[in-house]
Amino acid sequence: MPKVIVPMITSPVVGFLLGAFLMLILLITLRPFTPHLIHSVFGKLQLGSAAWMAHSHGTNDAQKTMGIIALALYTGTTNGKFANLPPFLEFLHTPEFKVSTWVVILCAMTMAAGTAAGGWRIIRTLGHKMVKLQPVHGFAAETSAAVIIQVASSFGIPLSTTHVISTSVMGVGTVKRFSGVKWTVVQRIIWAWVFTLPATGFIGYILARAALAF
Repeated sequence: MPKVIVPMITSPVVGFLLGAFLMLILLITLRPFTPHLIHSVFGKLQLGSAAWMAHSHGTNDAQKTMGIIALALYTGTTNGKFANLPPFLEFLHTPEFKVSTWVVILCAMTMAAGTAAGGWRIIRTLGHKMVKLQPVHGFAAETSAAVIIQVASSFGIPLSTTHVISTSVMGVGTVKRFSGVKWTVVQRIIWAWVFTLPATGFIGYILARAALAF
């Protein structure tokens, strides 16, 4: 339990601090250069930081879904629920606890489709409504979040990539200009996080009880 709960609380704080620290280092380092040059260089570098952020997102968030699906398939197989499957559903038979290739592909496609369908609204909130980000700021936020998520994934620690990247953007925006962060938007985001955890836990409990009743 501590391996799940503690990172959930500490990772946003670390995201904020690391984002602010990296942005401060960049501001000091890049002071002699013109804004046009910085914008041009980091416009290209941000492609790499965005790709790294996307990869780290998959190494953590996708693994949770894969694990749940693999557990459901393994449990169903060992309990005999899949004993009389028709031939075209034989791929569901999972006598060993493992993540099948089709599960990996399915999760990857689902995450890609979900991000493509609803991601732009979140991007606008983080990159325009909360803080006005330029390429250098996006690079700092994405790199900070990617480092945290990648390290957590290497230790098998699940965390929320949304929380980490959001607080990294907050940290970057604070260093950029404290008044440049729209704290009313930040407040709404934090309240959404606070209410999401007990709400999802309660819904999960109700659904589990309903499933056991049948």
